[in-house]
Amino acid sequence: MSKILGMVITGIIVDENEKSVFVQKDGVTYRLDKEELESPLTLGDTVKGFVYEAMNKDLRMTLKEPASQVGHYGWGTVAAVRKDLGVFVDIGLKDKEMVVSLDNLPEIKSLWPKKGDRLLIALEQDEKDRLWGVLADEPVFRSISKVPGEEWKNKNITGTVFRLKMVGTFILTDDYYIGFIHPSEREIEPRLGEVVNGRVTGISSHGMLNVSLKPRAHEAISEDAQMILVLLEKSPTKSLPYYDKSDPEEIKNYFGISKAQFKRALGHLMKEKLIVQEEGQTKLIKKD
Repeated sequence: MSKILGMVITGIIVDENEKSVFVQKDGVTYRLDKEELESPLTLGDTVKGFVYEAMNKDLRMTLKEPASQVGHYGWGTVAAVRKDLGVFVDIGLKDKEMVVSLDNLPEIKSLWPKKGDRLLIALEQDEKDRLWGVLADEPVFRSISKVPGEEWKNKNITGTVFRLKMVGTFILTDDYYIGFIHPSEREIEPRLGEVVNGRVTGISSHGMLNVSLKPRAHEAISEDAQMILVLLEKSPTKSLPYYDKSDPEEIKNYFGISKAQFKRALGHLMKEKLIVQEEGQTKLIKKD
């Protein structure tokens, strides 16, 4: 390697023009925009900054150090996707996005990140002096995560998908807890880097949140079923004197819906084990 890229270095100012100063380190010169300087620097001064190669091959230094560096992981935002190359990640550099190679992405391209998704990456310089984005692996996520307590059960969470496996999907929540989504707890498989919203169903023996992307039963049911649930909950006996064989006119007068709508709503509630029908009544099932 002939250049040091993707790291913070200290160099000496050897030249300047109207817009830039030129910083040299080990015989390699980097351009630093004067607009980044809080106070003027002169020839011979030292300056510390992050160095990289821009898209036009211009070697640059910036005082705005990105979180993602060689040996350091930080979040970046996917800016573009090229199926023949990989994904381009914005880590906050001017005229430069980091490529995560297709070799490090899922074999199924529909599970690749999309524009706007988030990836935790470090940088790596290859033998041709090119910088690449490197995805954080599970040990890295383990090292930055926290151990959840029982108080997390049934809470809503938001997290970023960081690992896809046959057994399920792993996410890191915004609060830095690792969550696991079993295939039975999702409608479709989330893609790498996707931000998902879910709810905690329990705490695993491995110190992870068990997460479901499916709505709670009362969130998934129809408006008619929700109305019936509300009426049942407000009833002192947690029951109503109507069931699937009640008179259609009585149903219409009390609920304001047809008997067909009423039966569909009851069917859904019974499927979710929220109600039972007994002795000509609909009753709310008591939860422990």
